[in-house]
Amino acid sequence: MKANYFLSIFLVVILIISCDKKAENKTEDAVSTENKELKTEVEQFADIKILRYQIPGFENLTLKEKKLVYYLSQAGLAGRDIMWDQNYRHNLQIRNALEKIYTSFDGDKSTQDWKNFEIYLKRVWFSNGIHHHYSTIKIKPDFSKDYLNKLLKETNTTLTSEIVDILFNDKDTKKVNLSKDADIVLESAVNFYGPDVTTKDVENYYNAIKVDKTQPIEKGLNSKLIKENGKLVEQVYKSGGLYGAAIDEIIKWLTKAQEVAENENQAKAIGLLIEYYKTGDLHTWDEYAIAWVNSTEGNIDWINGFIEVYNDPKGYKGSYESIVQIKDFEMSKKMSVLSENAQWFEDNSPLMEEHKKKNVVGVSYKTVNVAAEAGDASPSTPIGVNLPNNNWIRQDHGSKSVSLGNIIAAYNAAGGTDRLKEFAHDPEEIALEEEYGKQADKLHTALHEVIGHASGQINKGVGTPKETLKSYKSTIEEGRADLVGLYYLYDSKIQELGLVDNWENIGKAAYDGYIRNGLLTQLVRLELGDDVEEAHMRNRQWVSAWAYEQGKKDNVIEKVEKDGKTYYNINDYAKLREIFGKLLRETQRITSEGDYEAAMNLVETYGVKVDQKIHKEVLERNSKFKSAPYSGFVNPVLVPEMDENGEIIDIKVTQPESFASQMLDYAKTYEFLK
Repeated sequence: MKANYFLSIFLVVILIISCDKKAENKTEDAVSTENKELKTEVEQFADIKILRYQIPGFENLTLKEKKLVYYLSQAGLAGRDIMWDQNYRHNLQIRNALEKIYTSFDGDKSTQDWKNFEIYLKRVWFSNGIHHHYSTIKIKPDFSKDYLNKLLKETNTTLTSEIVDILFNDKDTKKVNLSKDADIVLESAVNFYGPDVTTKDVENYYNAIKVDKTQPIEKGLNSKLIKENGKLVEQVYKSGGLYGAAIDEIIKWLTKAQEVAENENQAKAIGLLIEYYKTGDLHTWDEYAIAWVNSTEGNIDWINGFIEVYNDPKGYKGSYESIVQIKDFEMSKKMSVLSENAQWFEDNSPLMEEHKKKNVVGVSYKTVNVAAEAGDASPSTPIGVNLPNNNWIRQDHGSKSVSLGNIIAAYNAAGGTDRLKEFAHDPEEIALEEEYGKQADKLHTALHEVIGHASGQINKGVGTPKETLKSYKSTIEEGRADLVGLYYLYDSKIQELGLVDNWENIGKAAYDGYIRNGLLTQLVRLELGDDVEEAHMRNRQWVSAWAYEQGKKDNVIEKVEKDGKTYYNINDYAKLREIFGKLLRETQRITSEGDYEAAMNLVETYGVKVDQKIHKEVLERNSKFKSAPYSGFVNPVLVPEMDENGEIIDIKVTQPESFASQMLDYAKTYEFLK
């Protein structure tokens, strides 16, 4: 489970204005960053800012450790095309056509149409497809169909008329459609299901698969469900199966990684991951997850597989993802206090006694530095991850929580305060955010991942949340974890544990930021008139809106209108904490009891609809800022140095010159699916 662009960029960091750097229309060589100060910002286009990140500590690794990082990074990138195809069935054809035009067109590149074509391609690259990475709404080109057909003809590029039409029409508009009035499978463009498969088909198919109730597999996690001659059939992602060509490359690099593993536990885990990719067996996936969560020694760790289910409207199918990590020992030691005190947080939470875990098992928390990302984690990356997702493994064997330290540092390096000053109610709120905001965000991420996702238990005999809460599962779970973090951010315990120096101001900054974002600033991500669709945006809105309504009688949160602008001012932080605790108790009850009706009512009442007057106002207030609301990253390039015998003698870290150069290099190097 991810702390993504959740906490949204407005919680993690508020981005500054930068000039729009136009990437040259060619693949450029990566350049070394040794003895150079890294420029964090690469370029900005549309609603996107591209950043760079460094890999602190890489130079201190042994050669064997550097090889392990390199092989794991290559394994991750080998599966890049899988994510593109999972996102939409025509994505790979579209990407190939757009890239061919980009690299071979020799006509007039000074026109606005060509500039708009470049921006469209970059947006598609960023989203791993034609649907927006966050809103999941189809990205419409700012050039005409006639212009695209002209480019296709002049570059001798093939793209069927059907696909060309899709780019401009209203077909397959949403990658993920969670509307309660929709057939959420049939009306979602994501490529986890055949285009004629319905929600009822999916429910009937997976309900018919009987699993061990005490140790259930994540059924459907690594397959596409299609109809063949009217019969539902799973196409499993594995060697020799769906995505087999890319998976064979993943296996090749994982095999090399296993040979340089730091210890036996690492080697065992990698070996099970290889076996899983060969067979597609979900029991092997569980064995791997157990071995991986118990592999806690060594400097290197990784995430690799079909993992997060946010892109599946039914919550079964895992998106391909890879993150390679180097431990940050100093920060990990400081924050491990959360893991060591996980039981105290559980025992002292406002949950009903029957919903509390009597034994919170093995929550491992580390701050890490990312060395490479791919698939669902790139270019748009999480800031924290908590895995594995299978509840019984988490309960019996524990979980790993990581905070991506260098990613957060890169966000912060690009930070500014203009939007904060626009949307904060008063100078006190601004001062709290400026002094304590970053620390509060970092701690909220840690509490969300380590304590939030690990807390609570489902009642005996109740199905998994994706079975009981259905399309509301993800937003309820993320809201529940957010609420755990919010509840403890305004608690003297975090200062007693040595995590902060001023718990009250940390809590105030966190509460101000959360309410400001949930009720105002995150709306800049939506087009006027749109509902809230994305799970994390929904949870921030329903948590904030419910808390506002509950506190109306005592004026806990005051809605202020000043000079034609709307603000939300917290008058009583202690009472707001009580409200968060009350909502946490109810959210855990919904999860523990599998109360679908209550989940639907909570989300639909508070998390979906937007006050159009406030939304219009927020967009107008935000229009004066040129900095983009979303950020993502190019990856550092790991370059092996060879001796005369072809043996690796060192790995150097370089940086790509531009976003375009990296995307074109990836297309050339890691194109394993046609």
